[in-house]
Amino acid sequence: MQEHSFELLLSGVPYFVKAEPFSFNGETRFKVSYNNSDEHIFTWDSSLGRLAPIDEDAGTIPDDLEVAIAGKLQAGKY
Repeated sequence: MQEHSFELLLSGVPYFVKAEPFSFNGETRFKVSYNNSDEHIFTWDSSLGRLAPIDEDAGTIPDDLEVAIAGKLQAGKY
C-alpha cells in the first residue's frame, strides 16, 4: 500500500500529514505522522464511530487534528 500526504490548516496552525495504509488481522490500519512527528497508528474505534490512534503517544495529538486526520482517512481524501 502506498504512502499519501496531505495538508491541513487548523486554528491557524499548518500540518503536513503523511499516512500509509497497511493490513493487520484483515483490517486496514494507518501509519500516520504529522510535521515530522513520531508515527502513530490509526485504526477503527467502534466506541467513537471513527478512526482513532491507538499507540502509547496518541494523547500528544491535538484533538482537532486527530478528528481531521480521521475524517480524511475515512473519506479516502488523502
